[in-house]
Amino acid sequence: MRLKLLGALGVAVVLAGCSNDHANTGAATGTGAAVQPSGPVPGSEADLVANVGDRVFFALNQTGLSGDAKATLDKQADWLAKYPQVSVQIAGNCDDRGTEEYNMALGQRRANAARDYLVAKGSSSSRMTTISNGKDSPTATGEGEDVWAQNRNAITSVQ
Repeated sequence: MRLKLLGALGVAVVLAGCSNDHANTGAATGTGAAVQPSGPVPGSEADLVANVGDRVFFALNQTGLSGDAKATLDKQADWLAKYPQVSVQIAGNCDDRGTEEYNMALGQRRANAARDYLVAKGSSSSRMTTISNGKDSPTATGEGEDVWAQNRNAITSVQ
């Protein structure tokens, strides 16, 4: 008899632990009450970086656009057409070799090459500014071709 009583008591304890004490009153508790969009805000810098790509890369001492660079700039042109209220700045950059004067001029030519391509694809030049950082704003630090290649770029950013 005691064994049955203890068994019944054990079952009652287990069932009590599994019960849901929260009554469904229909009131929102915050969980699932409002659905927040995931991912970056459309038309933002984060959106550009995540969904389009914000930079194109150049060969050593070059300003010509590669096929990969043109593909990225094509996506940027489409993105700019989708968000006509957005203005951007294109910053041309170089690796840390060469003189300051040479790299400033090269960085400007790289920024202009990216801008000119976007304009040719239909983006308004009035929405774009260019700047050269020369070798003063590296995106990668260190030495060697892999690092230098990362720093030879033009970066588009939302203003």
